[in-house]
Amino acid sequence: MENIEQTQEQLSALLQVRRDKLTELQNEGRDPFQITKFERSHTSNQIKENYTEEERELKKRGSDEVQIIKAKISPLDGKEVSVAGRIMSKRGMGKVGFVHVADIDGQIQLFVKKDILGEEEYNRFKKLDIGDIIGASGEVFTTQTGEISIRADKITLLSKSLQPLPEKFHGMTDTDLRYRQRYVDLIMNEDVKKTFIARSRIIASIRAYLNNQGFLEVETPMLVSNAGGAAARPFETHFNALDEDFKLRISLELYLKRLIVGGFDKVYEIGRVFRNEGLDTRHNPEFTLMELYQAYTDYHGMMDLTENMYRHVAEEVLGTTKIVYNGIEMDLSKPFECITMLDAVKKYAGVDFNEITTLEEARAAADKHHVEYEERHSKGEILNLFFEEFAEEHLIQPTFVMDHPIEISPLTKKKPENPDYVERFEFFMNGWEMANAYSELNDPIDQRERFKAQEEQLAQGNDEANTTDEDFMRALEIGMPPTGGIGFGIDRMCMLLTDSPAIRDVLLFPTMKPLA
Repeated sequence: MENIEQTQEQLSALLQVRRDKLTELQNEGRDPFQITKFERSHTSNQIKENYTEEERELKKRGSDEVQIIKAKISPLDGKEVSVAGRIMSKRGMGKVGFVHVADIDGQIQLFVKKDILGEEEYNRFKKLDIGDIIGASGEVFTTQTGEISIRADKITLLSKSLQPLPEKFHGMTDTDLRYRQRYVDLIMNEDVKKTFIARSRIIASIRAYLNNQGFLEVETPMLVSNAGGAAARPFETHFNALDEDFKLRISLELYLKRLIVGGFDKVYEIGRVFRNEGLDTRHNPEFTLMELYQAYTDYHGMMDLTENMYRHVAEEVLGTTKIVYNGIEMDLSKPFECITMLDAVKKYAGVDFNEITTLEEARAAADKHHVEYEERHSKGEILNLFFEEFAEEHLIQPTFVMDHPIEISPLTKKKPENPDYVERFEFFMNGWEMANAYSELNDPIDQRERFKAQEEQLAQGNDEANTTDEDFMRALEIGMPPTGGIGFGIDRMCMLLTDSPAIRDVLLFPTMKPLA
């Protein structure tokens, strides 16, 4: 307890010192928060990239010995530049000081000399704290230790940091705190920043690919009266202006299909959806989903699109079609495997549902293999439980699992030769479901019957079942062409491509339980 109190007292003293420095600046008429802009000419990487190596007489790092060694020479060597960023380290401070300034690209060193800056400005510079945001101008050069740097001739404090950053050696290692204070996490952990830059590039690559394929990006409502298109429990809210209850969308499907009806043959949306479910390494109640729909194709067309798009994104973002996640290599260059759900359960559970004809036989098989089910579950639903229990974890390499039971696929076309199953696939990698695709059901009479069956499940206690969406039914009755559709989990894709262990590592601001 005494150590904790001492730490709190030390922190309070540090906070007060920083506020006192700010007050002093304000009293001098030098309030940094009054500065509205700073013109910078370059980022750190723009100064350091495309360097050449030349032989120069330089001191070895950490030694007074002078040797002829190869030094990095910036193409801007000798030129005046201006940079801006956050102070991450300081050393020296006699008549010469060194600071490292971080920006979006990385860090660059400032060489600060009293004789160049002037005594008054140098004294102000010495009062700067780690975490302060500054602008600096000066000439680019290579130090005696071979580091491309800036010989500062002017430094401007742009924002005073009133909270100390975490101590650099230990960094910010508390996972819960990192998620809650992502802004500090991004400052302290370069790999975290790289992950989110990669995420942005992944989404940009997906957009570019689809746009080049003739798809039209659209936006559909998040606040809906009927949350359908997926098996999930929605969040509910009340719209005061209309005195009506609304839900947050759980899927993008039903509105995008309305646009197919309206004549947009290729549409997609990337956006947040909301599902009132638990938190774990692969689930967050709000997450990013991409759905796309293409007229005049089927689920085989969606397989082709998935293969091609995944390869394209991996090549563009990673420079390779071989993904390594948690030490396991997954190869996107080979044709993706295909297996039916029936064959997957037969292969990994040793149970052949082709030979199971009744619900009683399905329950008996589940009892024998310790698969838990509910009284309301049908034969097809028990098949899916077997798949989840025994097969999913084995699907490491890119795999399409095809032809699901009709009971778990209320928006999908039946297989003509076997109407107990539908034209659907789920795409798996690393044992995770990465995408879900259908040959979309466009028969309004059949669709109404499927919705009716869903409502019966809802009455039996399945709170993830759909209800009839009458406006969507009206759209289907207007007429929807044969259509293939697919939904991609963007966050899981980002996890795989950045080797991130949890979904929270690829969400800038994941859902957290409020602090007491």
